[in-house]
Amino acid sequence: MKSRISRWCCSALLLASHSAQADLNDMARIFKQTPHLGSFEVCQGGGCAQVDTAQLTLEEWQKVKVVFSPQAKNAEEERVQIANAIGVLEQIIGKKVGTDKDLAGTFNEIGLTGQMDCNDEAINTTTYMRLLKQGGLMPLHEIEDTRTRNFFFTGWPHSTAVIHEIATMQRYAVDSWFYDNGHPATIVPFEKWKANYEPADSPIGKPRKQ
Repeated sequence: MKSRISRWCCSALLLASHSAQADLNDMARIFKQTPHLGSFEVCQGGGCAQVDTAQLTLEEWQKVKVVFSPQAKNAEEERVQIANAIGVLEQIIGKKVGTDKDLAGTFNEIGLTGQMDCNDEAINTTTYMRLLKQGGLMPLHEIEDTRTRNFFFTGWPHSTAVIHEIATMQRYAVDSWFYDNGHPATIVPFEKWKANYEPADSPIGKPRKQ
């Protein structure tokens, strides 16, 4: 499986920091790995400039499983559960690896510790969904490669994790970059996301309360 991750995706962190250098080999390796609750890798710093090994206890995993109870009646309900579960996993893992203060977006957060660009988010979200899939928690969807939109031609490059609904083959972007750490992921039809979709209530580019 070949990842379509763009090195420069929404990543001012990479452009501005000499100490944080994207490692394309790490990005590809982590994307291809098979994660397990006892050991999986998490990216941060922009393009996997920093890689941490994390794990989930059975008690922590139970908090994730609760999100899927009762079982979804249809794929739409399951997507809501997946979005919420990504938020729960970000909360748990963020405290372990120092990304719990990660803010939405990239460009206004240069220099802050524990920040992630869309490459980090896309890879980590894919990893989290693989854990969900292994646990039998998302039977109505399959996980695809990450995808990137624009490539500078029609806007700033931006990447996302992707799933498709098994029954219809409809593809969906699963994007955790639009909000702060721990917020449910944004899941929208892939073609809508590809057309430069951004949630209206995303805090990106808006003043924050001091």
